[in-house]
Amino acid sequence: MFWRSVVVKLWFTILLFFTFVLLTLTILLLQFFENFHEQEAEADLMQTASKVKYLVEEYEERHLLTHTIEQVMDPSSRVVIVFDEEDYWISKSEDTELAKIELEWFYSDVDLSGVLKHEGTIKKKTELPNTNNDILIVGQPLADQLGAVFVYQSLDIVKETTSETTKLIILAAGIAIVLTTFFAFFLSTRITSPLIKMRKAALELAKGEFHTKVPILTHDEIGELAIAFNRMGRQLKFHIHALNQEKEQLTSILLSMADGVITLNRNGEILVTNPPAERFLQFLHFEVTDEKLVLPEELKETLKQAITEEQEVMKELSHQGRNYVVIMSPLYDQSYVRGAVAVIRDMTEERQMDKLRKDFIANVSHELRTPISMLQGYSEAIVDDIAETKEEKNELASIIYDESLRMGRLVNELLDLARMEAGHIQLHVMDVELEPYLKKIVKKFYGVANERGITLKYDFHFEEDIASFDPDRIEQVLTNLIDNAIRHTSEGGTVTLLVEETNDMINFHVKDSGSGIEEDDLPFVFERFYKADKSRAKRTGGSGTGLGLAIAKNIVHAHKGTIEVHSKKNEGTTFVFHLPKSIKI
Repeated sequence: MFWRSVVVKLWFTILLFFTFVLLTLTILLLQFFENFHEQEAEADLMQTASKVKYLVEEYEERHLLTHTIEQVMDPSSRVVIVFDEEDYWISKSEDTELAKIELEWFYSDVDLSGVLKHEGTIKKKTELPNTNNDILIVGQPLADQLGAVFVYQSLDIVKETTSETTKLIILAAGIAIVLTTFFAFFLSTRITSPLIKMRKAALELAKGEFHTKVPILTHDEIGELAIAFNRMGRQLKFHIHALNQEKEQLTSILLSMADGVITLNRNGEILVTNPPAERFLQFLHFEVTDEKLVLPEELKETLKQAITEEQEVMKELSHQGRNYVVIMSPLYDQSYVRGAVAVIRDMTEERQMDKLRKDFIANVSHELRTPISMLQGYSEAIVDDIAETKEEKNELASIIYDESLRMGRLVNELLDLARMEAGHIQLHVMDVELEPYLKKIVKKFYGVANERGITLKYDFHFEEDIASFDPDRIEQVLTNLIDNAIRHTSEGGTVTLLVEETNDMINFHVKDSGSGIEEDDLPFVFERFYKADKSRAKRTGGSGTGLGLAIAKNIVHAHKGTIEVHSKKNEGTTFVFHLPKSIKI
C-alpha cells in the first residue's frame, strides 16, 4: 500500500532523477579534477625546471647555484641537474618516500636520455627504480652543454589533493541529495495533497454523499481539476436525484397497474416485475419450490418470436380455469433488440362475465319456460274441458299449483340473491350449541341418503360447543351443500360433515365420494345459474335452480367468512367454509 502512494512514486522519481544527475556530475567532476591536478603538477614542475635551467645558465659557482635552487624549488619534489655522463646533482626533499635516482637510470631510459641529447622536453609518469612509488617527472635540456634539468615529484601528493577534492564533491553531493529528498517530498506532497483530497471526496461520492466538495487551493491545473470535480458532484447529485424520481415514478406506476408487467432480456431472464406479474408467475409455478421466478415455457417461444420478428406478439394462456392474455413487445437499444416487455392481463372475470351474461338469459329462460309451458298447457286443458271429471281437474290444478310454487321459489331466490349482493342481507346472530344443532341438520337427510344407498356421517372436533352466527342462514348453507353432495353421489358412496376448530375459526367440511367437478368448472360453481351438468339432465330427485351455491357464498361472506371448493373428477368433491367464532355485524 505504501509503494502505491502517488506521493512515494513522485518523491522516488524526483529523487532517482536528481541522484542520477548528481552521480553523473560527480563522476565527471572527479575525472576533471584528477586531470586538472596532474596538469597543475606538471605545470609547476615544468616551471621549476625552467627556473633551475635559467639559474644553471646564469651561475657558474655550483655552491651558490645549489643554494639558490633549494630556495626556489618545492620542498616535496627533487631537482636533478645532469652536467655530463659523470657529473650530476640531486636536491634534497621533505618527502622521505621520494628516493634519489642514480645517473645511470636517466641514460638507460629512452625518453629521459632523449632530453639529455637535446631532443626536446619531457613530461612523464613513471615508477621509481627498485620501488613501488609512482612519480611525475619533467625534463628540459641545458642550452650550452649536453645536460639537462629534471624535476620529479611523487604522484601521492596529486592523489592526496584529488582525494580531498573528491571528499568535498561527495559531501556536496550528499548534502544535495538530502536537500533534494526534502524538496522532492515537499513538492510531491504539495502536488498530491489536492489529489488525495479528491480521492477521499470521490469515495464519499461513491457512498452517496453528493454534498462533498474539494477545497480549491490553487489556480493551476489542479485547481481547475478541483473546480471540475465539484461541478461533477453537483451534476451527479442532480442526475441521481432525477433518476431516483423517475425510478420512483416508474415503480409507482408499475405497482398501481392492474395488469402484470415483466421485463425480459434476450435470454429470457426476468429483470423487472410488478405484483400482478409475480402472482401470475407463482400461479403458473404453484408446484415449484424454487423461490426464483423464471419465465414459463409457454412464454419462451413468444419471447423468441417477438425478438426474431421484431414486432408485437399476443398469446392467450389458460391454466386451472383462468384465462390470461399476454402481449409481448420488443425492447430496443437503439437499433438492437435487447429484450422484451410482456403485459399480462387476467381475462378470467371478463370472459366469465360474458359467459354469465349469456348463460343468465339462457338459464332464466330455461327455468321459467318449463313451468310457464306447464301452466299454459294444463290451464288450456281445463279451459277446453279436456279434463272431464272433477278428480282430473283437481290433478291438473294441483300440477299448476306446484309449478307456480316452483316459479315463486325461483323468483324469491333471485330476489334474495340480489339483496345479498347489494349488501341488504339481515343476520340474526345468536349463540348456538354446535353439536345438537349440527346433528339436527344431518338427521334431516338420513331418509334421502338411505333411499339412495348413501352413507351419511358426521365428525366433530371442537372444544367449545358455543358459537355465534345466524342459525337459519347457516342451516340454509349446510342444507344446500349436503343436498348437492347426496344428489351427486352414486349408490354406495359416502357423504361426511366434518366440523373442526382452529384458532378463532370454525371450519365446516362437506365431503362426498361422488362424480366430482371438472377442473374448468371449479372457478364458476358459485356463480348464479351455473351448473356443471351441461346437459341439464335432471337426476333422480329433481334438479336445483343453480342459485343455491351463489346464495351460500353470500351468506358465508355476510358472516365475515370464506368458502371454497376442492374437487377431482371421479374422486369426489369437498366444500369448505370458515366462520369466525364470534362475529360483529
